[in-house]
Amino acid sequence: MAKVKTTFFCQSCGTQYAKWQGQCNACKAWNTIVEEVVQTAEKNDWKVASVTKSQGKRASKPLLINEIDSATEARLDTFDAEFNRVLGGGIVPGSLTLLGGEPGIGKSTLLLQVALKLPYKTLYVSGEESQKQIKMRAERINPNNTSCYILTETKTQNIFKQIEDLQPDIVIVDSIQTLHSDYIESSSGSISQIKECTSELIKYAKETSTPVILIGHITKDGHIAGPKILEHMVDTVLQFEGDRNHVFRILRANKNRFGSTNELGIYEMQGSGLREVSNPSEILISKKDEELSGNAVAATLEGMRPLMIEVQALVSTAVYGTPQRSATGFNAKRLNMLLAVLEKRAGFRLGAKDVFLNITGGITVDDPAIDLAVVAAILSSNEDDSLQKDFCFAAEVGLSGEIRPVQRVEQRILEAEKLGFSTIFVSKYNKIAIRPKGIKIQLLSKIEDLVGIIV
Repeated sequence: MAKVKTTFFCQSCGTQYAKWQGQCNACKAWNTIVEEVVQTAEKNDWKVASVTKSQGKRASKPLLINEIDSATEARLDTFDAEFNRVLGGGIVPGSLTLLGGEPGIGKSTLLLQVALKLPYKTLYVSGEESQKQIKMRAERINPNNTSCYILTETKTQNIFKQIEDLQPDIVIVDSIQTLHSDYIESSSGSISQIKECTSELIKYAKETSTPVILIGHITKDGHIAGPKILEHMVDTVLQFEGDRNHVFRILRANKNRFGSTNELGIYEMQGSGLREVSNPSEILISKKDEELSGNAVAATLEGMRPLMIEVQALVSTAVYGTPQRSATGFNAKRLNMLLAVLEKRAGFRLGAKDVFLNITGGITVDDPAIDLAVVAAILSSNEDDSLQKDFCFAAEVGLSGEIRPVQRVEQRILEAEKLGFSTIFVSKYNKIAIRPKGIKIQLLSKIEDLVGIIV
């Protein structure tokens, strides 16, 4: 029996201290440093060693990089196109993936849905729900699965014993904050417990080439709870986000050792689970029988994915003397800048009028390429004259009124053509190599050119 060792950890950032102090020097948080027991007994690795031995894995030896055969590491298909896209084509054997998100956003539903789709032997470990509760949710999603096993356990030693008996092809843990190991005396969710449990799972995943997916809680600031080193230890960090009041969810990768972090997946929350949205542009653009003023369509990018979104503007006379400027889903300061450009460069007197702006679908857009669509929607509402519904816009507006080029404009043009738009307005300074036949490319150099066309 080794001597009991204690140390002090900051519960906010995970920094270790030899003694207690009131403020953390790293993150400057107060009263977050607590004492934890970090070692109570001598470790043995029977849990991982026995699993490794039973699967017949040999000890690794150094190889020349040119001799390593990468073709043997085929990715596991999740049978979920959006999940595959974000991961980079599927799950890499032996990888450790961490999924974080707000409470109630649908993390458990997403991974249970993936587990029920997989034809491989899958072990779903839950420390938060009972087997009956998981069964109730599974019946709504896919009641006919025959390869998914449910285990409700929080002790890592017991989990590895069941893994040794079952020999699963993939392991899902919900969640890492609920696990605890006998080698650490502190409570579940503490810094030392999270680090120990994660390191045990990493050792198991790397030595047996079994992929492991973890669900992680987040703090009130939106960061994954636990030490920052947790995100460094895993191979992939996924963020599941969206507004619970809207039906759309976005899955994006903050870190990915096996693929791009620019991809994103879009889901729609339904009563039967999460539905993959293969073409979000058709959902974000409202269907209407008649053309209305104040509506414009912008070609934007979310990661590597082009989207067509609808921008709505309402310009009315200020009733209370002081004009209001309100933006939903768009930066309010940028809206004020575009209104100043319209007044200074195009001569529109909007200083005494209320301006309301809304991005439909409940999404927030930071892409400067929607500037031109915002300006077009404001002008349309101000003149009470509707734009043609087959027009779309993709350009940035500068302070001097020039129409500036945007990145990957060809992707935006092809997406607009695919959705049936007849004309797209872009900057004349964009270098466009393609000339599609199904859409007209209207080149603009300054904001006055747009005013002359649509007003």
